[in-house]
Amino acid sequence: MEPAAEPLIPEAVPPASQSKSTALPSKLPWIPLAAASGACAAFNGVFAKLTTTDITSSWAAAMSTALSLSPSNKFVEFLIRAFFFSMNLAFNALMWALFTSALTRASSTTRVSIINTSANFMLTAFSGWMVFGEKLPGLWWVGAAGLVVGNVVIGRRDEDDDTAKTESGREGRREGYRDDEGEEDGISDGVELVGEGVKGGGVGGGAER
Repeated sequence: MEPAAEPLIPEAVPPASQSKSTALPSKLPWIPLAAASGACAAFNGVFAKLTTTDITSSWAAAMSTALSLSPSNKFVEFLIRAFFFSMNLAFNALMWALFTSALTRASSTTRVSIINTSANFMLTAFSGWMVFGEKLPGLWWVGAAGLVVGNVVIGRRDEDDDTAKTESGREGRREGYRDDEGEEDGISDGVELVGEGVKGGGVGGGAER
């Protein structure tokens, strides 16, 4: 009688290759999301200021003149301020949606906050300079440089903590594997001893007969 053919077992894909192929796409998307949320926060501040500033009044007067209306037309000014206020609400909602999405994709909330704060800080300063004519003195550049350095330090420390946690988890899994292998070796040794005892009993019984 021929022995039964062993079933074909598909080769398992090594977990290392799976982790390498899936880790990169899962980590990259949160960076543009965090930066976009910071940009939306900056635009949110710009539209909030345009809702109440006197620059909007001058823009409304220019638009009223272009439409052959009185420069002091309050209805046109009200429409422009209402538009800026609605854009303020829209960018606020979009900022929170992008920030939440970045948090769900990233492995660290600190890194998301760093990207968000940096993008918000830089775009707020440059939009204030472009739209409202605000100046950026040397002290501002010193503060911006300090912000960048602090963000880098915090990000590196958080990355080191994640690396330490990963290494400790790997060591724990290795110890678990060793314990499992020791238990399997003990079980196999016990089975062999029992088998030898059974064989010895069978031989002794045959000799007595």
